[in-house]
Amino acid sequence: MGGLIDIQAPLEQEGTKAVVRNWLRKIGDPVKSGDPLVELETDKVTQEVSAPADGVLAEILMRNGDDATPGAVLGRIGSEAAGAGHAPHYSPAVRHAAEEYGLDPATVTGTGRGGRVTRADMDRAFTARQEGPASVAAEAGDRGAAPKSRRIPHSGMRAAIAEHMLNSVTTAPHVTAVFEADFSAVMRHRDEHGKRLAADGTKLSYTAYVVSACVAAMRAVPEVNSRWHEDALETFDDINIGVGISLGDKGLVVPVIHRAQDLSLAEIAARLQDLTTRARSSALSRADVTGGTFTISNYGASGSLLAAPIIINQPQSAILGVGKLDKRVIVREVDGADTIQIRPMAYVSLTIDHRALDGHQTNAWLTHFVRVIETWPK
Repeated sequence: MGGLIDIQAPLEQEGTKAVVRNWLRKIGDPVKSGDPLVELETDKVTQEVSAPADGVLAEILMRNGDDATPGAVLGRIGSEAAGAGHAPHYSPAVRHAAEEYGLDPATVTGTGRGGRVTRADMDRAFTARQEGPASVAAEAGDRGAAPKSRRIPHSGMRAAIAEHMLNSVTTAPHVTAVFEADFSAVMRHRDEHGKRLAADGTKLSYTAYVVSACVAAMRAVPEVNSRWHEDALETFDDINIGVGISLGDKGLVVPVIHRAQDLSLAEIAARLQDLTTRARSSALSRADVTGGTFTISNYGASGSLLAAPIIINQPQSAILGVGKLDKRVIVREVDGADTIQIRPMAYVSLTIDHRALDGHQTNAWLTHFVRVIETWPK
């Protein structure tokens, strides 16, 4: 291999924008064709870009945080000779400091022979980076200026989510309807059947019941399983339900349970468990996060009683929100008399694109959804 070979961002990517998140090799490292070299992050998935050929990593052209458009050249691979001609050589001590400090030696002014970067140069650069903002903040505080603060750069996923949410709320007029659901029947069923599934390695979560109830409600009001177009409302035969999964400070992803109408409750639970595990280990594929026709936001998992989610995946027509399952005192009629009971209740909200749906379909869908939850058979 005589020349340099480009390492390119994939021509097809899932998400509104990709950024370079982490280089897995350093300049001068030997690589084999197919070795993972760099991670790219979108608002939906993290994907690895592999080496297109054997050689050494000769150039890194895009650093962490840089936007990576489809086909962009991220770096280059060369032969051992080509790599030596293009890549600066750093001592093991400098390379260790680069890993420890997260500091690129190429950005450090070298004081060694011939301008070579030394370990001392790396230490000074790291100390200056750490002390600079703190010193400025302390000086400002002494003068009675603005309070101390720090800036946390947006991750590529957070920036993409922000752009996507703004586009959604700007495009679609959102309207939210709120019902409440009694989960007593679901809890009884889960207590009875959950242990059997757990023995097979599958967790029967409440979200699995919610997905199954969504399928039933879609059959009753199919217009909710739709997509808005300027000239028509496109309704779908397949019910592909995306479930929002929090990744903590990183943001969230929405893997999709495809053809949920063909799955049993146990199969839905197993699919959810698999998608959740792979989402939190950044192992989702492009197919896992595409093709959704409806979305569930289980905001109750983090303690919220009520919220009105934004339609995550435009141009879907609706998103279901499920609040925290909470024991509440309610009134129920028994044999003609009002009784006070304690029941496990949750608020459920359906947020719609009002261009596609009206209150009639919204309330009919929620009515059917709640009825399925509250009358779950034993």
